[in-house]
Amino acid sequence: MLAADAAGIAEAARVLAAGGLVALPTETVYGLACDATDPRAVASLYAAKGRPSFNPLIAHVPDVEAARRVGVLTPAAELLAARFWPGPLTLVVPAFEGATCALARAGLASVAIRVPAHEVAQAVLRAAGRPIAAPSANRSGHVSPTSAAHVRTDLDGRIDLILDAGPCPVGVESTILDCTGDVPVMLRPGGLPREAIEAALGAPLASPAIRSPEGPGSETAPLAPGMLASHYAPAAPVRLGAREVKPGEALLTFAGAHPPGFEQAVASRDLSPSGDLVEAAANLFAHLRDLDRAGAAAIAVVPLPRHGLGEAIADRLRRAAAPR
Repeated sequence: MLAADAAGIAEAARVLAAGGLVALPTETVYGLACDATDPRAVASLYAAKGRPSFNPLIAHVPDVEAARRVGVLTPAAELLAARFWPGPLTLVVPAFEGATCALARAGLASVAIRVPAHEVAQAVLRAAGRPIAAPSANRSGHVSPTSAAHVRTDLDGRIDLILDAGPCPVGVESTILDCTGDVPVMLRPGGLPREAIEAALGAPLASPAIRSPEGPGSETAPLAPGMLASHYAPAAPVRLGAREVKPGEALLTFAGAHPPGFEQAVASRDLSPSGDLVEAAANLFAHLRDLDRAGAAAIAVVPLPRHGLGEAIADRLRRAAAPR
């Protein structure tokens, strides 16, 4: 693990150029980075994460000009990029063949692109000088990492380098939009709320149903990361909409809610005692990890708001609770 200073950033760029794997901070979560043009590096990343090969990776670039070299930015994508990049927004657009390797795109003709806002991620991308694939730096299906310590817990010994820049300020992954057609489609809610995007577009987003692909080549293979029905899953079962705590359960609560049975919870964490959804999003994965370590029979989650970032939080929790 290295500090995210000039020396650490230079070393990260060197490791990436050599086909290695680097965990680095973004404003959303820590990403596991590799050269998105190098199929061997991408294969190593899939292996380190235990990630299904049909789940495509996001290509991270430092600015809009670099994004235009990776994919075709449609008029809607150009508008959204101008308004929200750098930031927690990923745009799926038609890919330029050869700009990223087919394995990183899971064989799709489209590519997911993001320009992160974190200064360390920006510095690494500029030093690397190529598109960087960077899914969350955790074992596939595990809770996403919002600190370097989380990364080490999941991936120590499986990757080459971890850059430590402290906790991630947003705490949930980017919002993903499909911009391959005339009207953008919401593929995954995330760190940029739906309301802000629809205000910029002056029109509502469409929301496709979550699909559960069976494997490579499936006609239902997802267009973007994070669309598998079971994802972000702790080891303990997750029970949503809990209005009481059952014996042996841990509790994930919000805004100081104390449901019946609160005092018998094996452990408890409040996403935001003040009811702040931004704070709740930043705390979500860290609190799930804490409760998962408590050895509870299940994690009970109180009902949560669905507006703003509440939509992304609810999405992550629904996937955590999905049968697996």
